[in-house]
Parts: sequence; C-alpha cells; structure tokens
Amino acid sequence: MRGLGRWRASAASRDPAECQRIVRKIISLADRYRVPAIYPYRFFAELGGLLSYGIDQLDNFRRAATYVDRILKGARPSELPVQVPVKFELVINLKTAKALGLTIPPLLLARADAVIE
Repeated sequence: MRGLGRWRASAASRDPAECQRIVRKIISLADRYRVPAIYPYRFFAELGGLLSYGIDQLDNFRRAATYVDRILKGARPSELPVQVPVKFELVINLKTAKALGLTIPPLLLARADAVIE
C-alpha cells in the first residue's frame, strides 16, 4: 500500500460502532494535518470529510432487494445476470473545504449530488 510520505494505513472491523470510530479518526487526522482527502462513501463527507465519490449504496441495496425477490419467486441464481453499480454520487463538504482554506470550483459544486454547508 502506498501512502503520503511515511503515512500508511489500513483498517477493518465488522462492528459498525468501531467502523464509525475508525472513520472519525481518519477524518480527524486528515483535518489535523490539513490533508484534503477524497473518500469512497457518502457517510465520510457527512461525518466531516472533504469530499466523497463512489457508488450510491442505497441504490445498490434496492437493486439487491430485487434480486432477492426474483430468487424467492423461483429464479435460479445461476441464471441471473451479474450486476455492477450504475449510480455514483459526488458529495462535497463546504464546511471542511473552508476549514482547509480551499475553494471548490463552481463547476464541481454544480455537478455534486449533495453539498454539505
């Protein structure tokens, strides 16, 4: 795994509370060292991260539910097509941008699915 200078990190946990604690710590370290970081999921930006760009998890859960429905109605899982994420979202946290002294270009703000102020 490559990192910035000497910084390298990896974290994993099955406990949701522990995951949230780890996420908050990562965001707090990025803020402390003034690292403008981009995260993979919306909740990172909602918890104070600068920006997130990744799959729309709610959309994926909805699509998974349709698969479960089809299987419960008798479809054979081996005959169902493989699905890939089709909806991605960009979330920008302007409060964090301001704290980092960054100006987000208007074009990027216009393309964002959500802007946290």
